[in-house]
Amino acid sequence: MTFTAMRRGDQGTLHNMLGTDLNELATAAKNLANHTFMLTGLGFGTSILEWIATVAAIYLLVLDRTNWKTNMLTALLIPYIFFSLPSVIFSLFRGEIGKWIAIVAVVLQLFFPKHFREWFELPAAAVLLIVVAPNLIAYTFRDNWVGLLICLGIGCYLLQEHIRASGGFRNAFTKANGISNTLGIIALVVFPIWAIIF
Repeated sequence: MTFTAMRRGDQGTLHNMLGTDLNELATAAKNLANHTFMLTGLGFGTSILEWIATVAAIYLLVLDRTNWKTNMLTALLIPYIFFSLPSVIFSLFRGEIGKWIAIVAVVLQLFFPKHFREWFELPAAAVLLIVVAPNLIAYTFRDNWVGLLICLGIGCYLLQEHIRASGGFRNAFTKANGISNTLGIIALVVFPIWAIIF
């Protein structure tokens, strides 16, 4: 038997071996996903929703400062961000980096109040709140059902104010910027509900 004939005969075997290996990899990936879900439970979903809610709150805050001027009390997004900020980012801002950002924000507010007053006020307040909050609020209430209830209250208030300002629930989804605003505010409500239940 020649070498080329042997290689042609091994192609079927090689194809079967590759197919078997790929099936075993798929089974291992499924088992990994199932075991990860079983070990972390619904906490993994809670952390993803926490990130989504934080991004939505920051998005709504930026949107309010740029082109979504409403009569709603969007300053409530600052305590929402404080209570829903993921622990990694919260610890970063709570440390030396946050202190430096806070001191720069205070200096800018003191020496250049006309230039930075309107658009810089709420982000600076968020950083200051994170840096100077007492440990009772920063670590106990933030990682507790108290912080979740505060987030839920803020989210429900902003949702009902947005629906009222839009002229009804249907209009909140049909206006030009209504869909993204409504979905962002709904994310603010979904995260605390999910975290309280699970």
